[in-house]
Amino acid sequence: MKVAIYGQYYQNSTEPIIKDIFIFFNSNNVEMVIEENFLKMLYEKQLITKEYKTFSASTSLDDSFVMLISIGGDGTILRAATLVRNSGVPILGINAGRLGFLATVPKESIDNFLQFVIDKNYTISERTLLSLSCDPKNDAIEEDLNFAMNEVTVSRKDTTSMITVDTYLNNEYLNSYWADGLIISTPTGSTGYSLSCGGPILTPNVESLVITPIAPHNLNARPLVIPDNTEIKLRVSGREDQYLVSLDSRIASVRNESVLTITKTNFKIKMIEIPGETFLKTLRNKLLWGEDKRN
Repeated sequence: MKVAIYGQYYQNSTEPIIKDIFIFFNSNNVEMVIEENFLKMLYEKQLITKEYKTFSASTSLDDSFVMLISIGGDGTILRAATLVRNSGVPILGINAGRLGFLATVPKESIDNFLQFVIDKNYTISERTLLSLSCDPKNDAIEEDLNFAMNEVTVSRKDTTSMITVDTYLNNEYLNSYWADGLIISTPTGSTGYSLSCGGPILTPNVESLVITPIAPHNLNARPLVIPDNTEIKLRVSGREDQYLVSLDSRIASVRNESVLTITKTNFKIKMIEIPGETFLKTLRNKLLWGEDKRN
């Protein structure tokens, strides 16, 4: 069995996790291939001394890998998705952060959960991604990284003034949002930025997207759920010459009046679900549902 390892380093929370993972996999003869920069950091922190094979790009990941293990929080998984891309290698997220909806495996009793990996006792949840194109072409939006697992967001840049986002669905005019920005979210991203702006929560298998305005001036503007096969076009205008576009955590500046086209990608990211760690359980734990003493 061969697994890829990728992570972020947080001294107080990840050191025990990293040690537990390496001890467990080495004792079970699992071949580990470590992301190049992550391995360099592990050597610098003297967490490991043994030599390991490395990978540094999505082209290094193929069907010989059973999975990629992401150590960190949800942001780490979003970065891991840029390594996995369309390779089909599933991701298992081990939560070393706090509010994690994607990194669902808790840091307590990691050995028990990794045993599920050894036994191949898990299921796969396929997650929709969004792709982005810009007219005229914008070199700051990398063609090979023009996708997002959580959301595509347009927002104001060097101003406190609102922007206007003219929005079209399948070339039919929907609305002009006067707001600080607009979020186009996948079901996976519905528990992220969109949720904090009042958007609804979607279960991961729903074939829908959410359009959520950020602090809209027109107060009758509300989040809208649409089919995920919808082509979305956005034209932004404002007082400044440019505005910001973000694909998850990657940000680019785009000139006013450029047209952004957002569609569903032709591939999905596979997330591993360990028995007992379901999406609904995560919602209850993270949002404290059912914690009211009256229940």
